[in-house]
Amino acid sequence: MSNKFYEITFTESVREAQEKYGSRRQYERSEGGPLKNSALSDAEIDFIERTDGFYLATVGEDAQPYIQFRGGRRGFLKILNEKTLGFADFRGNRQYISVGNLKKNKKAALFLMDYANRSRLKILASIEIREAAEVPEIIEKLRDENYEAKIERAFILHVEAFDWNCPQHITPRYTTEEIKVLTQPLNQHIDGLEREIKDLKSGKI
Repeated sequence: MSNKFYEITFTESVREAQEKYGSRRQYERSEGGPLKNSALSDAEIDFIERTDGFYLATVGEDAQPYIQFRGGRRGFLKILNEKTLGFADFRGNRQYISVGNLKKNKKAALFLMDYANRSRLKILASIEIREAAEVPEIIEKLRDENYEAKIERAFILHVEAFDWNCPQHITPRYTTEEIKVLTQPLNQHIDGLEREIKDLKSGKI
């Protein structure tokens, strides 16, 4: 199968479901040929570098799935190379569910969302957790000089495959920063009108 994401996720039961609901033939066309969707390209790297949050899915010892949101400043999820990502782990509520899950099962899935542009990137990875004292050179790569919290450990993500989702059912949402950019022309126009009104009142016009 040429698409690495499909190779991993299209298990026998998934293929049976595709056959039942009529999409198996569509995906069969992508099977064979050169391998793709296993190493990050410029498009994925650019998307990741702009993200300020993602959803991380892991599985516990009793097969219980768990999803956690990870957020930070844009670019907190670092590109170490085309097959490796990393982010710094800070102290939170100290439940350590994701940390514990990954100690037993390193497989994880990430959902990266760009609600404003209705885009999402899915990444399958094997995650290695290293305490900060063990890998000081990696910690320096993950550090954000503008964020003062102490880094407890590093999450090193070995990318296995990725896939883009269609935007059909993504509801657009905007951050405060994005709203400021979108409304900047309107605010500039309002500022100009207010100056004109002030000048009219003062008799300058």
